[in-house]
Amino acid sequence: MSFQSYLDTIQAKTGQSPADFRAYADWQGYLTDGQLKPEVKAGTIVADLKRDFGLGHGHAMAIYALLKGIKSEGEN
Repeated sequence: MSFQSYLDTIQAKTGQSPADFRAYADWQGYLTDGQLKPEVKAGTIVADLKRDFGLGHGHAMAIYALLKGIKSEGEN
Protein backbone atom coordinates (compact mmCIF):
# COMPACT_ATOMS: atom_id res chain seq x y z
CA MET A 1 0.00 0.00 0.00
CA SER A 2 1.40 3.40 -0.93
CA PHE A 3 1.77 6.15 1.62
CA GLN A 4 -0.90 8.18 -0.20
CA SER A 5 -3.25 5.19 0.09
CA TYR A 6 -2.71 5.24 3.85
CA LEU A 7 -3.61 8.94 3.93
CA ASP A 8 -6.67 8.38 1.74
CA THR A 9 -7.87 5.57 4.02
CA ILE A 10 -7.32 7.72 7.11
CA GLN A 11 -9.31 10.57 5.57
CA ALA A 12 -12.15 8.23 4.60
CA LYS A 13 -12.27 6.82 8.15
CA THR A 14 -11.92 10.06 10.10
CA GLY A 15 -12.99 12.80 7.72
CA GLN A 16 -9.69 14.54 8.51
CA SER A 17 -7.20 15.64 5.85
CA PRO A 18 -3.44 15.84 6.35
CA ALA A 19 -3.88 19.59 6.89
CA ASP A 20 -6.44 18.83 9.61
CA PHE A 21 -3.95 16.55 11.37
CA ARG A 22 -1.30 19.28 11.16
CA ALA A 23 -3.78 21.71 12.73
CA TYR A 24 -4.54 19.11 15.43
CA ALA A 25 -0.83 18.67 16.14
CA ASP A 26 -0.40 22.43 16.37
CA TRP A 27 -3.40 22.69 18.72
CA GLN A 28 -1.86 19.95 20.90
CA GLY A 29 1.36 21.96 21.10
CA TYR A 30 3.42 19.44 19.13
CA LEU A 31 4.58 21.92 16.48
CA THR A 32 6.75 25.01 16.40
CA ASP A 33 6.65 27.03 13.19
CA GLY A 34 4.96 24.09 11.46
CA GLN A 35 7.69 21.62 12.47
CA LEU A 36 7.37 18.79 14.95
CA LYS A 37 9.18 19.66 18.17
CA PRO A 38 12.19 17.35 18.74
CA GLU A 39 11.00 16.35 22.21
CA VAL A 40 7.65 15.05 20.93
CA LYS A 41 7.88 11.28 20.70
CA ALA A 42 6.05 9.02 18.27
CA GLY A 43 4.38 7.12 21.12
CA THR A 44 2.71 10.27 22.40
CA ILE A 45 1.25 11.18 19.02
CA VAL A 46 0.24 7.59 18.25
CA ALA A 47 -1.60 7.26 21.57
CA ASP A 48 -3.44 10.53 20.99
CA LEU A 49 -4.44 9.60 17.44
CA LYS A 50 -5.68 6.20 18.57
CA ARG A 51 -7.72 7.78 21.37
CA ASP A 52 -9.04 10.83 19.54
CA PHE A 53 -9.58 9.42 16.03
CA GLY A 54 -9.79 5.65 16.47
CA LEU A 55 -6.76 5.03 14.26
CA GLY A 56 -4.84 1.79 14.37
CA HIS A 57 -1.12 1.76 15.05
CA GLY A 58 -0.02 1.72 11.40
CA HIS A 59 -2.27 4.57 10.36
CA ALA A 60 -1.28 6.62 13.41
CA MET A 61 2.40 6.06 12.54
CA ALA A 62 1.66 7.29 9.01
CA ILE A 63 0.37 10.56 10.46
CA TYR A 64 3.46 10.77 12.68
CA ALA A 65 5.68 10.28 9.60
CA LEU A 66 3.76 13.03 7.85
CA LEU A 67 4.15 15.41 10.80
CA LYS A 68 7.84 14.59 11.20
CA GLY A 69 8.49 15.12 7.49
CA ILE A 70 9.69 11.56 6.92
CA LYS A 71 6.93 11.10 4.32
CA SER A 72 4.85 13.55 2.35
CA GLU A 73 1.50 13.57 0.60
CA GLY A 74 1.54 11.99 -2.83
CA GLU A 75 4.36 9.55 -2.00
CA ASN A 76 4.17 5.92 -2.98
